[in-house]
Amino acid sequence: MKTAVTIVVLLGLLALAIYAAVTVWTGLGDVEISTAGTLAMVAGVVLSLAVGGGLMFLVFWSSRHGHDDSDR
Repeated sequence: MKTAVTIVVLLGLLALAIYAAVTVWTGLGDVEISTAGTLAMVAGVVLSLAVGGGLMFLVFWSSRHGHDDSDR
């Protein structure tokens, strides 16, 4: 039951974020993003995902190899 509530809340937050993004995007009107702006946005998203994925890899790698164990 607790997991189902968590999933419903997260899906609701995702729907709210998508709604906000679409509202802002369509509200821009005649504003155009240049090719350089689009490339910068794509590069930012890709690099952010790469850093997040790399950090998650390090967390799991460190845990599997015993670097998180206490030496006490």
